[in-house]
Amino acid sequence: MRIVPVKWAVLLGLVLLAGCNQGPKGPSLELEIFQTFTQKISSIRAAPAGARPPLTRAALDTVEGAYIEVTLENSDIFAYLSQQLVRRDGTPGEIVVWRSEDDASLALRNGVLIATRGLGGDILSASAQVADGRPGSVASGARRYQIRGLDNQSRSLVMACSLQDLGTETVEIVELQYTTRHLQERCQGGAGFEGSVVVNDYWIDSRSGRIWASRQWAGPTIGYLRIRQLTT
Repeated sequence: MRIVPVKWAVLLGLVLLAGCNQGPKGPSLELEIFQTFTQKISSIRAAPAGARPPLTRAALDTVEGAYIEVTLENSDIFAYLSQQLVRRDGTPGEIVVWRSEDDASLALRNGVLIATRGLGGDILSASAQVADGRPGSVASGARRYQIRGLDNQSRSLVMACSLQDLGTETVEIVELQYTTRHLQERCQGGAGFEGSVVVNDYWIDSRSGRIWASRQWAGPTIGYLRIRQLTT
């Protein structure tokens, strides 16, 4: 197991959602998770896959601000990230930066992953086929990645992607169900990545347009990230 993701999960479990004070209705989400992790901290490295502190919608309803849950699929290590920055640049789409307490971060453009930091083998930058006012990828085309290798050198990957609408699906996130459209982006590897296929999935609210969940490739070292929107 890589050192960076382990640190990420442990620290996030201990200090997740800082600033949510205990109120008259009982412990805050921060306190619940702190108590759960302090009880298990001595055995966290040996915890079975999928072992997580419990989340309830009642607890999430006490949290101020927007948070996402991010899981490293190849190890089932997870963390919660808060929204830190929203901005625009000279290309379509809105960029949202999400950050953990130990400074791991993701940048999403209209919900499409365009950068990671602090995970090892990070995406330095990535293109995204997006349009203003429309979440997720909106067209087939090339995806270009700049990825930092474990030798600290960057490499370029160009992939040819096609987009499919797989229809309506219901997504459940901590006791709430959402009717979504499932969009899937399939990308074929180019030079230096021949024969490889990457599949990105987005579950987009049929009414509000919000991406409630996604599964996105974060490069050959990190692998896939599963992302869920917990609070808005």
